[in-house]
Amino acid sequence: SAQVRVFFLLLMWERGGQTLENSIYVRTEGAWLLNSKKQTYTTNSKEECAEQCETETKFPCRAFLFTSKDQQCITLAENTKTAVLFRRTNAVLYEKRIYLLECKEGRGKDYRGTEAKTQKGVACQKWADTAPHKPNYTPEKYPNAGLEENYCRNPDNDEKGPWCYTTDPNTRFDYCNIPECEVECMHCSGENYHGEVATTMSGLECQRWDSQQPHSHGYLPENFPEKDLKMNYCRNPDGEPRPWCFTTNPNKRWEFCDIPRCTTPPPVPAPGRQCLSGRGEDYRGTISVTESGNTCQRWSSQSPHRHARTPENYPCKNLEENYCRNPDGEKMPWCYTTNATARWEYCTIPSCDGKEPDTPAVDQPEQAQATEECYQGNGVSYRGTASFTITGKKCQAWNSMSPHRHNKTSEHFPNADLRQNYCRNPDADSRPWCYTTDPSVRWEYCNLKRCSDNIQMTLPKPPQTTLEPNPVFFFTSFFTDCIHSNGIDYRGTVARTARGRTCQEWSSQTPHKHDYFTPRTHPKSGLEKNYCRNPDGDVNGPWCYTTDPRKAWEYCDIPKCPPAQYECGKAKTRPKLCAQRIVAGCISHPHSWPWQISLRTSYGLHFCGGTLIDPQWVLTAAHCLEKSSRPSSYKVYLGLHEERALETSVQKRDVEKLFKEPHRADIALLKLRSPAVITDQVIPVCLPKENAVLGGREECYVTGWGDTKGTPGEGYLKETGFPVIENKICNRPEFLNGRVKKHELCAGNIHGGTDTCQGDSGGPLVCLDQDRFVQHGVTSWGLGCAQPMKPGVYVRVSNYIPWIKSVMENN
Repeated sequence: SAQVRVFFLLLMWERGGQTLENSIYVRTEGAWLLNSKKQTYTTNSKEECAEQCETETKFPCRAFLFTSKDQQCITLAENTKTAVLFRRTNAVLYEKRIYLLECKEGRGKDYRGTEAKTQKGVACQKWADTAPHKPNYTPEKYPNAGLEENYCRNPDNDEKGPWCYTTDPNTRFDYCNIPECEVECMHCSGENYHGEVATTMSGLECQRWDSQQPHSHGYLPENFPEKDLKMNYCRNPDGEPRPWCFTTNPNKRWEFCDIPRCTTPPPVPAPGRQCLSGRGEDYRGTISVTESGNTCQRWSSQSPHRHARTPENYPCKNLEENYCRNPDGEKMPWCYTTNATARWEYCTIPSCDGKEPDTPAVDQPEQAQATEECYQGNGVSYRGTASFTITGKKCQAWNSMSPHRHNKTSEHFPNADLRQNYCRNPDADSRPWCYTTDPSVRWEYCNLKRCSDNIQMTLPKPPQTTLEPNPVFFFTSFFTDCIHSNGIDYRGTVARTARGRTCQEWSSQTPHKHDYFTPRTHPKSGLEKNYCRNPDGDVNGPWCYTTDPRKAWEYCDIPKCPPAQYECGKAKTRPKLCAQRIVAGCISHPHSWPWQISLRTSYGLHFCGGTLIDPQWVLTAAHCLEKSSRPSSYKVYLGLHEERALETSVQKRDVEKLFKEPHRADIALLKLRSPAVITDQVIPVCLPKENAVLGGREECYVTGWGDTKGTPGEGYLKETGFPVIENKICNRPEFLNGRVKKHELCAGNIHGGTDTCQGDSGGPLVCLDQDRFVQHGVTSWGLGCAQPMKPGVYVRVSNYIPWIKSVMENN
């Protein structure tokens, strides 16, 4: 029976040490899915909600929503591939992995992927349409067959697998080229391997994908929901020649797995394109010259450049001759060159829609400067270059399917001008919007105002924060009866809600049963007695369960602390968020990075950067302090934009103490002799959570007054934005060849042109988290400046949060 199956399923999770989110579900925090088919239940835990999903009889349950406060469980017939995702505090979305995978098992009757073209490359007709072909299989007749949109399906269990009606009037239907889910063996490079091998070629046990021990990494299951990164099974999420895993051996970061090749031939590939669509992974044309005019090296050759992108390692990628290809998920087709001084370069491929090929938004220096743009009506006609959402998230490029797959492409909406990652309104919504580069937030409206409005549109309430409380908040508000920000660190004694109801004790289960927010589950949240608290970071502030059986919980009315304090990571001047190189001189908006400091000699000469993390503490690189161990040798300048430091906003501070990280990591703390005065030009940055890891390709920003290599802009604070590069990739032989340590991180454009340089050392690498900037890196070292294949290296700040807090508390 269904109940017996659920019992054994839950028992398997418990005995296997698994959780819902790393077994058959993918978890997304702070999400709400708009579904027409749903059922609502009251449950005490996510496991009970999963049981409701498994036993759902109204429809096939593809996902469920669970809210811990309200103990509400909503089973859903759709997931993020077919329904609209909204943000909602305190809700968690769980999606079944099987409906996110892009491969089939057997005949593929249960295939629920999003392939929408036939094996010959013809677009599929929507199942609900009656033209050009009148269908026998429709959503009304076969409601459980997954006949949504125009996705390939197999409603009649055809032995040849999924198919669709075509948009070609002369061809009624055709089969689709859906790869087999490989379990016992692998085809091609093992991209679809979903087996349970969990040891490497040398016999090492694999590290769990959701673990950061012994190796920290960016391949988190929530960042790659379609890659099936569950347990510690070998997978290939990043275009390697075959599946691999991080190992449990501290001395061996990762290794390939020994997955046998299937004896059956791989599926016949669909006909490739002769033009560029998306990232060009299906480009099969014969262009063999790079964008700078270099001739391509043959893929089968190892001269002049040795490499692993060979036809043998990538047997399904058509690496014949020296034609430009994209075998590993780069942003566009590329090749190794016959020029010994240029290892590889991108190729210029004509776009399939006849437009000029899009260059990624990261290479557009002015994309975020259009702060005064506006839109008419509902913004359908908006053609500006805004590319950030109302909560500060960068927009995903419309031609990209990462991190969010969608059908809002120029092919489906040819008149919507879906270029690069600019805000648009292709579906006539209430105002322009975009998909975001945050894997957990599918889309948001853009930070634009109507042309008829005199003021900026009111921002919605921000989502719950995941930031570590800044030390100044933590120390000053621990015992007070007022709150800073959302009051996550409030430890006062208010025990009554805003409407006068008495709070229920957190350790009590009467009158309201709750399994999630207890002193046992949240030992660091101060859940003593019945005092108002904010254990889940609710943006509206502290709350409590009530003693009124009719009302489960309510917010508490606790006043805000006096405004003399600051909000970390929030500049009063909106930053430019420029993506041009520092070396080439992208000058920042004055005082838009108010945590940036200039570290100087005792006579005022700038030589390093640093970051204000507290009114009396600065974070910098240890190698900046090599010349002298005497604090009197250094001065800290704050609140400046020009290196000359003649502005009235400049504050100068002597250094009282120096603290280098005791294990010789390139990170150090400076205690100022007197605290900085917090002004609009001087504001500390936020610190990350302990051991927080950034996902690969997350865009961050660096700032500094460093060397510009003779280009304009010298003497002004400059900035650049570029993606974080996972250490596993950065340590490849063609990049930094194993030099990057686990307490460091890489960032930069691997084709060069964007980097920090001499004089930027010790400065911050910051990333936008909701509406605040968090410092994830300290500028440490690099091989040259802005060189191809040589990204910059930064000390990973999250590894040193305990050390930072210890030094500050004890000094």
